[in-house]
Amino acid sequence: MEISKISFPGLGIGEFEVSDTAFTVFGHEIKWYGIIIAIGMICAFSYFLFRAKRAGIKADTVIDFTLFTIPIGVIGARLYFVVFYGVPFADIYKIWEGGLAIYGGIIFGAATVIIMCRIKKVKFFALADMIVPGVMIAQAIGRWGNFMNGEAFGSETDAFCRMGLNNWHTGYQTIFVHPTFLYESLWNVIGFILINIFYKKRKFNGEILAWYVGWYGLGRTFIELLRTDSLYIGGSGIRVSSLVGAICFAVCLPLVILMRVKHAQKVKAGKIDKDDISDMAFLLDLFKKDADKSPDEIAAEKTEISDKTEDEPGEQNIDSRGDGAPEDDDDGN
Repeated sequence: MEISKISFPGLGIGEFEVSDTAFTVFGHEIKWYGIIIAIGMICAFSYFLFRAKRAGIKADTVIDFTLFTIPIGVIGARLYFVVFYGVPFADIYKIWEGGLAIYGGIIFGAATVIIMCRIKKVKFFALADMIVPGVMIAQAIGRWGNFMNGEAFGSETDAFCRMGLNNWHTGYQTIFVHPTFLYESLWNVIGFILINIFYKKRKFNGEILAWYVGWYGLGRTFIELLRTDSLYIGGSGIRVSSLVGAICFAVCLPLVILMRVKHAQKVKAGKIDKDDISDMAFLLDLFKKDADKSPDEIAAEKTEISDKTEDEPGEQNIDSRGDGAPEDDDDGN
């Protein structure tokens, strides 16, 4: 059991103690870190179920995706941490001691969803738009596991939001640092709120995914610069997470702008309605036959695909051109 003494003097919060252990069962310590991560996963699953229900996707399908994606995502997060942070492979199973890297979880989780989408015959980008806001809130919650461990903090500072910390990470000396776990948690909460406000205004399948990756990347780019436990590229002084975050933002922002411009062009040409949610391949005219079709042919094909979807039990209600999911039947988000 490790005890951290924490304070936020700039916010008027005096020193208090936090234990990394929630309780003990048969001599085994149950860590707050694991409990908080589990809570985040439950919230992510609940959000996915909420969005999927509105899109006409069966609960059984949501459960299938969750049962595969979460365990593999956790394995990926742990493997990434072990490989890049020099943890002995003999300790790879000691997940209760902490050590999960979000990028590893995202990579392995995304790969699992892609494979599952092919098996279930569901459009990946349409489904990803339903999943990633839940991932964002899970990340916001999960960062509080770092707080309970007294870890993932930033450099010393005298800023008003500084956190006083005294534990084994600081040599049991009180120092005042940037609470980077809190910065990232709040950044994800803000992103989650904004994404849900604009959810129904999306124009293409994958737009919510792009907003998530870009938003998280932007925040991580700067927050990582404050941390004291960053992974660097050789002796270059470049932080891996900051670089990856910057690349994510640099790719996603132009992508969203391009797709929205393409969507507006399709609307102007009469190819789609302004409220249609289209596939990126269609907007980019990656399939010449789609680009040459008249508006009437496109409308007829969308109706035909929709009818087939309802008749074929193996297909989920996500068509291949227009709506990635049926519009919500109310104005709530």
